[in-house]
Amino acid sequence: MKKKNIGTSFDNWLDEEGIRQEVTANAIRRVLARQVAAAMTKDGLTKTAMARRMGTSRGALDRLLDAENGSVTLSTLQKAATAVGREVRLDLV
Repeated sequence: MKKKNIGTSFDNWLDEEGIRQEVTANAIRRVLARQVAAAMTKDGLTKTAMARRMGTSRGALDRLLDAENGSVTLSTLQKAATAVGREVRLDLV
């Protein structure tokens, strides 16, 4: 016998609490920071070398790698992706 879900979905709960946008933004920042860090590790790049490839400061890279920092620009993210041979893809859904 198939069990029915009881209650609302997690997305509904986030909406009810008024935190869906914040939670989603935090999740995206965490994923991007981890992807950049993983690419750096794969390529054997230090933060200094990565910042040099990006043509930016190490501080800007530190902000990108800090999932709690919401001030990262799309430009910085694009520079990081290019520095490790990747590209940024965004979709509005």
